[in-house]
Amino acid sequence: MSAHLPDEQNHFPGLSRIGALLADPGRAAMLWALMDGSARPAGELTLIAGLSPSAASAHLARLTDGGLLALEVRGRHRYFRIASPDIAASIEALANVAQASAAQRPIPRPARTVPVDMRYARTCYDHMAGELSVQLFERMLNHKLLTLHGNMLDATPAGAAQLASWGIDVAAQQSRRRRFACTCPDWSERRPHLGGALGAALLDAWSSHGWVERTERPRILRITPAGHRQFDAFLTN
Repeated sequence: MSAHLPDEQNHFPGLSRIGALLADPGRAAMLWALMDGSARPAGELTLIAGLSPSAASAHLARLTDGGLLALEVRGRHRYFRIASPDIAASIEALANVAQASAAQRPIPRPARTVPVDMRYARTCYDHMAGELSVQLFERMLNHKLLTLHGNMLDATPAGAAQLASWGIDVAAQQSRRRRFACTCPDWSERRPHLGGALGAALLDAWSSHGWVERTERPRILRITPAGHRQFDAFLTN
């Protein structure tokens, strides 16, 4: 008797399709290169993935058709970016799962260290991730500036006041179609940082204040001396 396969749409909608898209190392490399929130040309992604132009074109088409990438046409050039913040957060979460499962394998594996600058402050699509981001998020929770409901968050009155001091209009962020605030797994810290519209707004605000700067290295953020003073004061008060 042949086994009856479950109806994918009812039992695990789309998981096998998404899994197949992520399973190829070349496609995974192109997706990870776009996790800084940038839009990159097809030629650059081809080099990053180490593929031939024809193979890269086929992989990019699959990722776009599958809804993981969005295509932007600029003149004669094609640029690709992660299709949405939720997809970026899912990729970051999968990186966290991959690291955790690798550590549980019985076969000894060489230790893989995370570069200090990558671990301390980096982008996770359009918000900040890394050690500092996790510390700031935990401080917000411990001081009841944010309240946690599952993996979703709300700002308390005290939190709204703190966010306003950083230049964040909570009501404006809550009115956006995007989720206001949510937890996002941090693959280097194994603890969540802040994602959603609020996470993106905070990175924009801290950048505009001159506390955080993007660097020439993809995803890595630099905390300025002024930023260190501001964040240290917030974390210790």
